Amino acid sequence: MEAPGIIRFRDVEKPKPGAAEVLVGVRRIGICGSDIHVFHGKHPYTSYPVVQGHEVSGLVAEVGSGVSGVAVGDKVTFQPQVTCGRCYPCRHGMPHICNSLKVMGFQTGGAAQEYFVVPSALILKLPQSISLDSGAMVEPTAVAVHALQRAGDVRGKKVVVFGAGTIGNLVAQVARALGAHSVMIADLSEFRLRIAGECGIEHPINVRTDSIASRIEEHFGEDRADLILECIGAEQTIGQAIDNARKGSTIVVVGVFASKPAVDLGLVQDRELNVIGSLMYWREDYEQAVELMSRGTIDVDKLITDTYAFGDYLKAYRYIEKAGDRAMKVMITLD
Repeated sequence: MEAPGIIRFRDVEKPKPGAAEVLVGVRRIGICGSDIHVFHGKHPYTSYPVVQGHEVSGLVAEVGSGVSGVAVGDKVTFQPQVTCGRCYPCRHGMPHICNSLKVMGFQTGGAAQEYFVVPSALILKLPQSISLDSGAMVEPTAVAVHALQRAGDVRGKKVVVFGAGTIGNLVAQVARALGAHSVMIADLSEFRLRIAGECGIEHPINVRTDSIASRIEEHFGEDRADLILECIGAEQTIGQAIDNARKGSTIVVVGVFASKPAVDLGLVQDRELNVIGSLMYWREDYEQAVELMSRGTIDVDKLITDTYAFGDYLKAYRYIEKAGDRAMKVMITLD
């Protein structure tokens, strides 16, 4: 992507993996909301030109001389995080919030190419039961797993999710898979709420026609929700999360905010609300995402609404602009 809205294809030499690297033959690339921000020139931490692609699956094409655990032909995905290993977060088991964090496809080159070299430490081998399409969904599923991990043990809890897009849907599914008592998901889109219902989310609520406060009390009783997760990144929805939070409950901020929201911190203080941020994932989140998918306890296939060939990358973006809420996960293929 040379500039917002401008995509060009280049022929380059096939890369060679170093001793501790793996050459991945890329087969699937998922397009996410952050990619769209880059396409529109609205991503605050990305400059141009940039090769995109961070939700990826593929087949191992070559391994470096010092690599073990994966072999040519293995189906894999990878974590798209580049970290320094030296800062405080890295030294204390939190490399996903490295002070110098770079994400492939944003601050450093991504995998929108036929072959892509990845450090072996970031590679995750996929079981045969997980398709290439599903393999490219491990990354967003790991985002959901990490968000629930930030909330602690969710078993038996009543959960509300704001946002029924891909991330919100996966957060709701993971909450249910991890033992939540019941899960409500709220959105303005009937299409996305219908998909959520098909994925087994018990209480899809359209906030355009329903009162979220009334529905929370109706479904969860006067004690309301134990946990709320904001998965949109909008001032209105984080405000609704705070307004509807029970005293002493927890809000996890998963959505990416393009602008600074004004929120009622008086309510946060008065109600002793726990407001927790969630960014990306650990390797353990990736592994748990694969486990949940391989057990069939979450359904990612229903979220893949459209598929485009690699050469039609620009058409895929134009389609997403036109389709709006009917485009959930759009997948790029390199078969």
